[in-house]
Amino acid sequence: MTRQRQGQLHLGAFIYFTGHHHAGWRHPESGVEKMFDIGWYKRIAQTAERGKFDMIFFADLLHLIYPGRAAAGMLDPVALLSALSMVTEKIGLTATLSTTYNEPYNAARRFATLDHLSGGRAGWNIVTSQVDTEARNFGREKHPEHATRYEMAKEFVDVVTALWDSWPQDSLVMDRGTGTFVDESRLRAVDYSGQWYSAHGLLNVPRPPQGYPVLIQAGSSGPGQDFAASIGEVIFTAQTSLASAQGFYRTVNEKLTAVGRERGSLLIMPGLSPILGSTVEEARRKERELLDLIDPQEAVMMVSGMLQTDLSRFPADGPLPDIPDPVEASNGMKSRVQLIMDLARKEQLSIIELGRRLLGARGHMQFVGTPEQLADLMEEWFDGYGCDGFNIMPPVLPGDLDDFVDHAVPVLQHRGLYREEYEGSTLREHLGLTQRAR
Repeated sequence: MTRQRQGQLHLGAFIYFTGHHHAGWRHPESGVEKMFDIGWYKRIAQTAERGKFDMIFFADLLHLIYPGRAAAGMLDPVALLSALSMVTEKIGLTATLSTTYNEPYNAARRFATLDHLSGGRAGWNIVTSQVDTEARNFGREKHPEHATRYEMAKEFVDVVTALWDSWPQDSLVMDRGTGTFVDESRLRAVDYSGQWYSAHGLLNVPRPPQGYPVLIQAGSSGPGQDFAASIGEVIFTAQTSLASAQGFYRTVNEKLTAVGRERGSLLIMPGLSPILGSTVEEARRKERELLDLIDPQEAVMMVSGMLQTDLSRFPADGPLPDIPDPVEASNGMKSRVQLIMDLARKEQLSIIELGRRLLGARGHMQFVGTPEQLADLMEEWFDGYGCDGFNIMPPVLPGDLDDFVDHAVPVLQHRGLYREEYEGSTLREHLGLTQRAR
């Protein structure tokens, strides 16, 4: 069979600490008891590397989510990936870090350090954070407005990249004979004064091996797409249909052209949460097991929170009521709220059905079926220019990552859709991105 598109898929292993299904941690095969144990993450990272993933990716939230019955903590992802760099050899190591609640110098230093420790495998998922709860953890009363956050983020990244550029590749001499450690004439001190951030001086870590760690952006709103088109090399998005994914793919590439970048220079990787079985019936049984673990009240609360409207006074098995435009009102993930509204209307979901759908894959696409059927879907999206790859989101850990690596990856490899061995050693090489040199 002749392929419609040249090249191969890119894959990220998106690891959410309790599994991507909201109730996945309650499943008897979940290893949630080990979620603060480095041995647990070592096993997961090495499984993803065995599956030849481009990267393993850890999200980060700066507040305690789901307080009470389903509380979930998060280890610092940059620190965690620094440890995992010592027990992996090839896989890329991507961490989320918020531009709203960090300082550029610290961010530049942490990711330069990770890139050095890993031999050039670091990636930075650039986010602006979401909610007022995070703001209060940092002594602020309110989370900055959506548009303001992206203005701040642009400055933040400008400062970070300037700091990485302050040590050119050839400035580190280490000449024992002359006693010259650094050729100071080649250093480029940062002199940046912006509306939100400023920096004057040099980073105290040499330039990262990749030039810059891979710059990744998560989000699909208009400002998010503009931001990604200006600086991003990978964009994580949430698309649940091929048609919407193709529209997003076209729009992003048009934005690249508008800012003078080459089409295809920003890799688009939507989230995909697979529930696999050797038969469709087995996969559906696993899906039902997980759905049964979701508390109905939590499903309603989830929709209420995302849409910023108390829906508890409406019948849970009834349709979404007429409510003020939640997209306009949202100061968090506007693109995700729009996706939720589109999904509810398109499939005529009840409040509880919508809540369970969201809790099943956190608003991303969920697949239920066999590895062969999953490969069909992934091939259709890739060949149809709906994406350049996928961010795989295992619902239950570690078993669902094992299933994908052991059963889906071989099918993708057999079809020529995915690599059988790593050809490079850095994350940029895995993704086909050029070295960022200056």
